[in-house]
Amino acid sequence: MKDRTIDYILRTTWLTVQKMYNEEAAKFDSTMATGFTLLSIDPEKGTPSTALGPKMGMEATSLSRILKSMEKRGLIKRQPNPDDGRGVIISLTEFGREKRDYSKDRVLTFNETIKKEVSAEKLQHFYEVADRINYMVTNKKIYKQNDK
Repeated sequence: MKDRTIDYILRTTWLTVQKMYNEEAAKFDSTMATGFTLLSIDPEKGTPSTALGPKMGMEATSLSRILKSMEKRGLIKRQPNPDDGRGVIISLTEFGREKRDYSKDRVLTFNETIKKEVSAEKLQHFYEVADRINYMVTNKKIYKQNDK
């Protein structure tokens, strides 16, 4: 396609942002996926493992690999869920909290830098368009389930 499509712009922009975050994370022997996971875990109470995947929009198998790696590195610990004997709470270790703070700082720096470059009005339009795209995809407004 000669014209830039909406999905092309979304995909290439996200890949560029992802590469930037991975480059930053690599400076601290980490990855963007690890940083995203750290930011998704409640730093005070921890997060039930069953809630973490949906919260992050990830499949259980991908998340399981990330969590195993994070546990090996001493970023998280797993504890039995007191409210559900079958479940597990994922909690941050002190080292995990430090890495979480770093990840949070990187995300906030990105956001503040963009806000300095793009007007509040344009950002509001961006959020509205992104919300609309998410709504349309989530509610199958583009392709119906029974389309062949």
